[in-house]
Amino acid sequence: MNNFNHYYDAIITRQVISVIVINEHNALSRIVGLFSARGYNIDSLTVAPITGSEYSRMTIVTTGDKRVIDQIVKQLNKLIPVLKVNEHQDVIEKETVLIKIPIDQPLSDIDVIARAYNGHIQNVTEDAIVISATDEPHRIANFTNLMEKFKPLEVVKSGVVAIER
Repeated sequence: MNNFNHYYDAIITRQVISVIVINEHNALSRIVGLFSARGYNIDSLTVAPITGSEYSRMTIVTTGDKRVIDQIVKQLNKLIPVLKVNEHQDVIEKETVLIKIPIDQPLSDIDVIARAYNGHIQNVTEDAIVISATDEPHRIANFTNLMEKFKPLEVVKSGVVAIER
């Protein structure tokens, strides 16, 4: 192996993987167990049933070099509840965040910033404003960081959902 291939293989990348599984009670624990037993990290995990079927789709975001990603895919393919594993290259990714901010913060400023990130005010109570935004994961990270200046009471993220173009 030449030095370029060795260098290329060692580059840490972010990978979106979709896993189609039989919708049974232990499928999620088996997949999470595979990652934890081998010391692999899951950056994001979302699971939902596939409408009109007995299957679920898991969208997993992980990081690693080429060897680690290849190993994850091989191991996932060996698991019994797994029907199909896709390593996505060209995907549309979305993530949603809900942020609760104290009511004493400037509502118009919050609304303007939220709209810049495909967000809206969802609820206003006597104590708090709840805003949501749905956008690409890196934009949601920027939005969440920007909202820190409004002293959020709570921040909840959905995890990444993805589909190939």
